[in-house]
Amino acid sequence: MVQSSASVIAAPPLALQADPVATRSRVGKTLSIVAPCFNEQEVLDMFFDRIDAELARLGVDYEIVCVNDGSRDHTLAVLLKHHQRDPRIKVINLARNFGKEVALSAGLDAVTGDMVVPIDCDLQDPPELIGQFIAAWESGADVAYGVRVDRSSDTFVKRLTAQGFYKAFNRMSDVDLPYNAGDYRLMDKRVVEVLRQLPERNRFMKGLFAWVGFKQTPIPYARPERAAGTSSFRYWKLWNFALDGITSFSTAPIRIWSYVGLIAGLLAASAAVFLVLRTLLEGNKVPGYPSLMVVILSGFAIQMLAIGSLGEYVARIYQEVKGRPLYVIMDRYGFDARASET
Repeated sequence: MVQSSASVIAAPPLALQADPVATRSRVGKTLSIVAPCFNEQEVLDMFFDRIDAELARLGVDYEIVCVNDGSRDHTLAVLLKHHQRDPRIKVINLARNFGKEVALSAGLDAVTGDMVVPIDCDLQDPPELIGQFIAAWESGADVAYGVRVDRSSDTFVKRLTAQGFYKAFNRMSDVDLPYNAGDYRLMDKRVVEVLRQLPERNRFMKGLFAWVGFKQTPIPYARPERAAGTSSFRYWKLWNFALDGITSFSTAPIRIWSYVGLIAGLLAASAAVFLVLRTLLEGNKVPGYPSLMVVILSGFAIQMLAIGSLGEYVARIYQEVKGRPLYVIMDRYGFDARASET
């Protein structure tokens, strides 16, 4: 079973219908929770205990769409156990591990609610914040996003690198990422409908959430430690994730080499003038071997960096033009027959 969010491509500008009033009501509305899962068997029982209690307190109709992203442990079995307990818990089982961004996109494609909340099931996104999200939505916000004002649960290196990434991204991109905002947020269904029409395969969801615009409201919270298990995001994966984000929303890494080439050309021209004048004044001198090697190796290093930067974009173009589906679904549990055919 194959499904691709690239199958819906909006050629003309999107025509969005504005709300006639600035406030909304949760009465009669449905809340959709999207939870990507990868090797989360140790934390899922706690996750459902917490989120079931919070959703019962809020008094809203809801569905929980869990996306098993090719887990190698018993995540799927635990998800199916909870699905059998409560049919509002629905499960999408991907054919392999496609990555969190794609798993999240698969969940967004499947939801039916008026409000949609992506959440990590490791409980670093506290479910108790959903009530504040809904209150902001009722006050007129199209997106209410969580801002991690306390990241003491993260290591110093992770906090430092995250801060550097946000600064670098916002300097190089036309889209401003809110500092310390992750994927945890509530989105109106209009926002989700626009996200479904974005066809790119190298998906940096934080950037896409910011790109779509709409009225967005920050909700601060303290990020707790992971409830159980270990994170699958290591520093190398985070580095590649940062590269995906920057190359998806900025051409600065390519454009900068035009300036590097211009500066190098000016330096070369200045050096040539200097050598000509010195030869006319002092006669011909054989240049030193060490200085020659430094210049050659430095120029080679600059060329390799420039080619590598260009290669990042070429590789992403290659991924896009192949036109493969964004993800492949092996099984669906809890969806009606019509949804299962897509």
